[in-house]
Amino acid sequence: MRKALLALIGGLMIAAFAASHAKLPAPPPKGDAEKAADAAKAAAAKAKEGEMNAKAQDRAVANYKKNKGITMDAKPAMGTKAGKK
Repeated sequence: MRKALLALIGGLMIAAFAASHAKLPAPPPKGDAEKAADAAKAAAAKAKEGEMNAKAQDRAVANYKKNKGITMDAKPAMGTKAGKK
C-alpha cells in the first residue's frame, strides 16, 4: 500500500513538472482590424494617463502654493522688475 502511494505521488510530481515546462502554441496572427482596435485602445489609455498625470501635477502645485502661502492671482508690485526684459 505504501509503495503504491509513493509511486502515485512520484508520478503526479513528474506529470506536474512536465506540464509546467510544456510550450504553449503561438497565438493566431492578428488582422488589420484587430491591430487598429488595439492601437486605438492604447492611444486612448495613453491620453487618459496623460490627463490624469496633468491633474495630479495641478493638485501638487495647488497644494504647494497653499502650504507656502502663495496666492494664484498675485500680481507683482509696481517697483519690481518682474515681467520686464
